[in-house]
Amino acid sequence: MTDVGDLVPGPRILLGPGPTMADPRVLRAMAMPLLGQFDPEFTAIMNEVMELSRFVWQTTNARCFPVSGTGRAGLEAAIASLVEPGERVVVGECGRFGLLLIEIAERCGAEVAVVRGSWGRVIEPDAIRAAVAEKPTKLVAMIHGETSTGVLQPLDDIARIAHEHDALLMADCVVTLGGSDVAVDRSRLDVAVAGTQKCLSCPSGLAPVTYNEEAEAAIKVRRTKIRSNYLDLGQLADYWSPSRFNHHTAPTAMVYGLREALRVIRDEGLEARFARHRRHGDALRAGIDALGLSLFGKEPAQHRLPFITPVIVPDDVDELRVRRRLVDDFGIEIGAAFGPLQGKIWRIGTMGYSARRQNVLTCLAALEHVLRAEGVKSAPGAGVDAAVAHYATSGERATAVDDSLGARGIGRV
Repeated sequence: MTDVGDLVPGPRILLGPGPTMADPRVLRAMAMPLLGQFDPEFTAIMNEVMELSRFVWQTTNARCFPVSGTGRAGLEAAIASLVEPGERVVVGECGRFGLLLIEIAERCGAEVAVVRGSWGRVIEPDAIRAAVAEKPTKLVAMIHGETSTGVLQPLDDIARIAHEHDALLMADCVVTLGGSDVAVDRSRLDVAVAGTQKCLSCPSGLAPVTYNEEAEAAIKVRRTKIRSNYLDLGQLADYWSPSRFNHHTAPTAMVYGLREALRVIRDEGLEARFARHRRHGDALRAGIDALGLSLFGKEPAQHRLPFITPVIVPDDVDELRVRRRLVDDFGIEIGAAFGPLQGKIWRIGTMGYSARRQNVLTCLAALEHVLRAEGVKSAPGAGVDAAVAHYATSGERATAVDDSLGARGIGRV
């Protein structure tokens, strides 16, 4: 057998669409001693996770807990628990993750009606209205932040339309929770699902979920048994309730990590955190423009994810070679694309702990260097200069030290 040495992964600046760089506070929490799942100390931690989750989700829902699994597990748990075979689901699709919702709903035996939009554009509420008006619909499923295209989908009008037709609204907030406003109660979302590895800056492995009384009632009056035992929200809710139903063994270290990730957000404050994500995303886009690169999508700023920047690959540039050189020469990871956009755009993420001034400036300097080797010319330092100018005009004066302190919840980032 080949000798296996110590595990020492290469250092990386993660600026893709996820995973993001884990907050050091989160990693420290995950190194704490393990507890049994019914140890009073651990059940108290579970209660804290639910309380902190309500703050971040901006909800008073009783049901507010993580599903053990990635964001996709949370989506499957929500759809499988709410929808019975033969019931109708309307899915808004304008990117890769809308396609995922279609597949999950079909696997649950739903009758799926798809409202398709152009990739890079939002789904118009009138299109959803027309779909739900055709026949009785159990669930409308929407992507709040379409990571594959950088689109931020408005949901308030769609929630109103769904409720007017006695349908529930489920929102995929995997990329948006902790990075942009996800106001579950104000937007009247019946079910919302997130992931830990995006704006929460926690390793992948839990899917925060919240749902209201209407969704819980729909689960309780099902005529058929939920097809998945592991992803049964009814049983999971009992596991996270005072009854502590023995459903599965929670990943203790991940629960620690989620607790700390949520606490970091509470310490920073929601509005300050949202502003930080906008500030660093805007600085990156100012630099991208100065490098002579174009953004994918034609939506106005309010319909764009502030922390996912989709950049069109210039003609005659090898997009894979650029990404590989960024990793090999600079230790920077940016994202590729899916489906019809594969090879045509890069996706640069500035999320959670990764959303820091030094990361934005380093990325722009590295990208300029790599693109010059591909024949893309720009004024030396143009990208960095533009980003620095943006920070100056936006009132950003943080140094690398300030970034570090702010990320620990002590100062501003």
